[in-house]
Amino acid sequence: QVQLVESGGGLVQAGGSLRLSCAAHGGTFSNYAMGWFRQAPGKEREAVASISWNGLNTYYEDSVKGRFTIHRDNAKNTVFLQMNSLKPEDTAVYYCAAARPSSHWSRPDYWGQGTQVTVSS
Repeated sequence: QVQLVESGGGLVQAGGSLRLSCAAHGGTFSNYAMGWFRQAPGKEREAVASISWNGLNTYYEDSVKGRFTIHRDNAKNTVFLQMNSLKPEDTAVYYCAAARPSSHWSRPDYWGQGTQVTVSS
């Protein structure tokens, strides 16, 4: 079983920045695609960003393009989400997720516990 531990959430003013971190324990991290999802109150969970096992391919949801950056450090079994120019609509619980090689990143096999990000106007 892969355990994902998130950190870095908090309260920030609009226009500010946060960096979320997700440390993976167990499994073979370097073989997994990684992603970040979020769920706002009254909304369905949505994919925010993903990164391939080797870091060469990334995906971003349209609303975060140019503002968020996903990257990974396989030597430290950690994936990051750098969030800049934050907007109130970015407020949500953010979840780290991992997909085995046999799975598509949009259907992760493992999930973190979630971390709250709140952006004030």
